[in-house]
Amino acid sequence: MEALIDDKYANNPNERVLDSVIGKRNAGAPVVGMYCGYAPVELIRAAGAVPVFLCAFSRKTIPEAETVLPSNLCPLIKSSFGFIKTDTCPFYALSGAIIGETTCDGKKKMFELIRHIKPTHIMDLPQLPDEEEALGNWTVMVHKLKAFLERTFGAEIADARIESEIKETNDKNRIMKDFFSYAAHSPPLISWSEMYEVIGLEMVSNSDEMRLLLKGIMIKLRERLRKGEHSGNGHSPRVLVSGCPVGGDAAKIFRVIEGAGGVVVAMEACSGMKGYSIEIEEGTGDPVAALARAYLKIPCSCMTPNQRRFDAIDAMIGRFRPDAVIDVILQACHSYNIESYRIEQHVRSKHRLPFLKIETDFTESDVGQIRTRVGALFENL
Repeated sequence: MEALIDDKYANNPNERVLDSVIGKRNAGAPVVGMYCGYAPVELIRAAGAVPVFLCAFSRKTIPEAETVLPSNLCPLIKSSFGFIKTDTCPFYALSGAIIGETTCDGKKKMFELIRHIKPTHIMDLPQLPDEEEALGNWTVMVHKLKAFLERTFGAEIADARIESEIKETNDKNRIMKDFFSYAAHSPPLISWSEMYEVIGLEMVSNSDEMRLLLKGIMIKLRERLRKGEHSGNGHSPRVLVSGCPVGGDAAKIFRVIEGAGGVVVAMEACSGMKGYSIEIEEGTGDPVAALARAYLKIPCSCMTPNQRRFDAIDAMIGRFRPDAVIDVILQACHSYNIESYRIEQHVRSKHRLPFLKIETDFTESDVGQIRTRVGALFENL
């Protein structure tokens, strides 16, 4: 099939994102590095800055990280810290400020080890989102982020600018939902790697850039549909992958699924489709409060109770019609690991779907075992 984005970056899509960030920085826009999805990117963009997720998915930096961090810590945290310790994350080097959120104990303690290097702002995330005071406390945190960005970059962030960025986000989310709809086809018209490539570009693009990009992509997808070109075939098991963020070396899960003849049609993790499920209220008169309300609804496993995550999985199953759910848990990620039990019960009892839990790290040592388990899952469908 013809590549959706056909240019010099075809074999290395990460370079496309890096070049985009470098181009914007050279044009005068500061860069803000992020580790999670709870900090509203609309505030960053309203400050004239470019948000970018920092490196966190390579096993190469973990040995250096383990000279400081415990070896039984989550590989994502170790990799993140290792990139900084070895000075090998270009996005961190480009960033003029760093934002972190207290999504887990490991991350918030890692932030203490790096906050002296660059201006670093930590947001205290309420983890009982349904409690009466949670929204008020989180709104205070969003206001503090706004003040941090204004102070760091010397740019006043006007409400009108925030409102404009909210509209941009809603527009882009609608565009991305249209794009994801091509994975709902049977067989799907897009692969997991194509979804990831477009997600990476969305982060650093404004809505005009995304409209132009998606316009060309949609033309190619309609042509695929006309020609009967698909990812997989009508007999390929359709898989919803849920759980921890996946990328880089952890994307071995997707490659194993594909190698076993399956197709990934939905990615529930925050590195996949989860961030596009929210819609931010427009024209409320208080855009900061609107941002706080929207972002507090993101259903990470750090939240308790976490009914929104079950609702999101229900919606994904209804839309993408998977034949099975594979839950990917990074070693020592206790919140996702514990919640996996309830997710399995929910998927099996409500949707009558097979469920496979895979606990892994960033090494290749368990690929053979994963391949055997995925193959067995597919044989029993």
